[in-house]
Amino acid sequence: MEEIPLLEFDSNPRALMDPSRHQKIGIPDCCVIPFYGKVVQRLKQEKRLEQVYESGSILTPIPIYKFDHNGRSVVVACPTGCGAPLAAALLEELIALGCHKFVACGSAGVLKSELSRGYIVIPSAAVRDEGTSYHYLPASRTVALDRRVLNKLESILKRHHVDYEIGLTWTIDAPYRETKAKIARRKAEGCLVVEMECAAMAAVAMFRKVQFGQYLLAGDDISGDEWDGRAWSEHSDDHEKLFALSVEACLSL
Repeated sequence: MEEIPLLEFDSNPRALMDPSRHQKIGIPDCCVIPFYGKVVQRLKQEKRLEQVYESGSILTPIPIYKFDHNGRSVVVACPTGCGAPLAAALLEELIALGCHKFVACGSAGVLKSELSRGYIVIPSAAVRDEGTSYHYLPASRTVALDRRVLNKLESILKRHHVDYEIGLTWTIDAPYRETKAKIARRKAEGCLVVEMECAAMAAVAMFRKVQFGQYLLAGDDISGDEWDGRAWSEHSDDHEKLFALSVEACLSL
């Protein structure tokens, strides 16, 4: 028995309450997970989303939609909140329903001030400073994302002449514990941004052997002596553009 429970990794893919309880429902195998509720609300108002399911065995009910793009369809599932446990559980259920290719899009705090608000970062690996990923992979400092998926995500941005940076993200469970000492360590480690889901979702994808990648928009700045919100949450146009890029990237997998 380990002294710390998170180090007691169990590789058994079956659990007592297993996601396989959800039966495949004939949905597209490509799924976009936007952490942008307003984008999904607008698409609903424009009647561009068709609800095909509602996830909710251990989650707050999350509508699962089908979205058509240039004659092809993707699944769209918008989490009802943020954080690694919710994102991982949603990903588990979507895999059980039949999705195998995922692109998430969200926002992140920047640890590199040169990343202006709205700049796109593609995580190549995530520092595992949360708890969920340890239930899917043995303990390690980071989890790497699939290089083949990263190449696809990069190719979409290059096609549209969109500037981006690729690198390390810091996934944390406690946004009010981003202390100056911890921020300094992560900056020295090479982290570009901080968010709350990437390490867990990458770990689930690796454990379940599905494809996963993520786009992150540079938001608030935590790289200086004082927090700078940069009014990042008010710029929905950036969210809509990143959602559109995520759909295109997911369909390219």
